[in-house]
Amino acid sequence: MVEKIITLENIPLLDFLGTENENIRQISAAFPKSKIVSRGNEIRIQGRAPEIIRINDVLNMLLQHFNRFGQLTPENVKEYIELEGEPLENASNNDIIVFGNKGVAIKPKSPNQRKLVEAANKNDLVFALGPAGTGKTYIAVALAVRALKNREVKRIIITRPAVEAGENLGFLPGDLQEKLDPYLRPIYDALGDMVPAEKLKFYQENRVIEIAPLAYMRGRTLNDAFVLLDEAQNTTTEQIKMFLTRMGPDSKVIITGDQSQVDLPSRQKSGLREALRILKDVKGIGQVQLSGKDVIRHKLVKAIIEAYDQEDVEKEKIKNDRISRRKDTEQGDASAGL
Repeated sequence: MVEKIITLENIPLLDFLGTENENIRQISAAFPKSKIVSRGNEIRIQGRAPEIIRINDVLNMLLQHFNRFGQLTPENVKEYIELEGEPLENASNNDIIVFGNKGVAIKPKSPNQRKLVEAANKNDLVFALGPAGTGKTYIAVALAVRALKNREVKRIIITRPAVEAGENLGFLPGDLQEKLDPYLRPIYDALGDMVPAEKLKFYQENRVIEIAPLAYMRGRTLNDAFVLLDEAQNTTTEQIKMFLTRMGPDSKVIITGDQSQVDLPSRQKSGLREALRILKDVKGIGQVQLSGKDVIRHKLVKAIIEAYDQEDVEKEKIKNDRISRRKDTEQGDASAGL
């Protein structure tokens, strides 16, 4: 049994420990083999050395967080506890993408989300593919905000094709931007989690963060920018080629899309599918496929996606059976004619 005592100096104890020591009790619950007691400005830990080291790492991260943001919520505590087994420096620099408005650590929550972060770190162009709710757009926005905060880029540009998902933009009130804003709401929501409202307004007014329809990208060269093309499955071949050739020096690009939700006219090919085929052997382009296992919305969303995927498999099987029977019939007719 090993004991370690941590002394909190110049720290408002109520703010750090939580109401009725709620934050400390949450740590104790996460490490039941150790005894953690808070008395005055001291935190006394008793247990085996490996677990005490881990608890000490968690407390150090919480202290860093508190000193940086001036507050500590139970959600913050949960986030740091879940950085299981990570050394402090790795947890701070690698796993956490960016800190949100309330100090909540925004980080990948599934293996494939982590692959997306790694792919973006290694490549200047990344395709992030997968169904709704897998967090591909949210992670991409977080990476863009991190790049801006770290001064790796001078601006963020977020765009998407103005394709109507069974609805008619023409009947909506307002100008084009006002018509498109509801379709861009997921992006605004993500940015709202990561950038304070006043700063976001300032960034948009000064075009540091630009959110615009894909058509507005034509003829531009996007330098020193983190560029996100969302809903790319609804681009035409010409549109996505135009977008891809906008890349300028010191730019990063993430293209997100769900190939199961193409809203283009039935005879129109998806530019995303064409691009994936044409660029599959080009070096320096990353591709990450997310699936229903990465869904972080309500648990029913995962079940819904799986049900629709199974329906698609059944439809494809029926289609192939019909084609096979038709070919057999045609061959039989040809033989009878001979």
